[in-house]
Amino acid sequence: MYKRILGSLMLLIFSMIGVASAENQVEVTTGVDFVNRYVWRGLDIANTPSIQPTLVGTFGGFELGTWGAYTLSNESSDADEIDFWLTYSRELESGVSFSATVTDYYFPNAGVSFFNFNNYDALKNGTTPDPGAHTLEVGLSITGPASFPMTVSGFMNIHNDAGNNTYFQLDYPVKVGTTDLTLFLGGTGGSEDNPGYYGTDELQVINVGMTAAREIEITDRFSLPTSVSLTVNPEAEISYLVVSISL
Repeated sequence: MYKRILGSLMLLIFSMIGVASAENQVEVTTGVDFVNRYVWRGLDIANTPSIQPTLVGTFGGFELGTWGAYTLSNESSDADEIDFWLTYSRELESGVSFSATVTDYYFPNAGVSFFNFNNYDALKNGTTPDPGAHTLEVGLSITGPASFPMTVSGFMNIHNDAGNNTYFQLDYPVKVGTTDLTLFLGGTGGSEDNPGYYGTDELQVINVGMTAAREIEITDRFSLPTSVSLTVNPEAEISYLVVSISL
C-alpha cells in the first residue's frame, strides 16, 4: 500500500517539477550545518558533533528537500539520518501563513533496506515482525501576521509507529539588538504503544528554550550564519547547549 502511495506521490512531484521547470520557476539551494551535537525536539539523538547537509528544490508554493545528519564518531553512527520532505506553503491576504508537510525519516545504519517500506506490524513468513526503514510524519504549521508572528505547529506519525506519536510546538521570534531570538515550547501527547519515541507514555512538555541567531561578518562580502540554542527537556530532566555554524 505504502509503495503505491509513494510511487504515485513521486510521479506527481516529478510532474510538478517538470511543469515548473518549463516555466523557469524551479530554484535549487544547498547548504550544510555543523553542530556540536544533534538534539531534536528536546531529545539527544547523538552526543557527538554532526555534519548536516541540505538539498532543497522550490517550485511554486512547493518545497521538496532532503536533509542528513552524519556523526563524527563511529560509536554514534547508528544516529546517522537521511530525511525527505515535501511542503506546501501559502500566505493569506491577512498576513497569516501556513505550511503543510510530509516527512520521511530514514536511518541508513539501522540494518534495514532503504526499499523496505513495511509498516511496524508487517510480518515476515507470517510470524516475525518485519518493520520497515521509513517513518512517515505529517505536519501543519500556522504563523501569525507581522503584528503577532507566533508559529503554532503540530506533527503526527502516520506510518511505521505503533503509537502514532504526536508533537506540537509554539515558536515566537523577537529581535534583541542585532540578534534574532526565537523562544520555543514543545510537547508530546505521549504513547502507551510506543513510549520510547519521545520518552513518555503521557502528555508532557519535552522541549523548552531559545535560539539566538546572528551573522558574524568575516569580510565585507562574506558573513557566517551562526546560532546557539539552549534546550531544556523537563520530562528527561536534562538540558543541552548546541552551537550551529552554517555554510
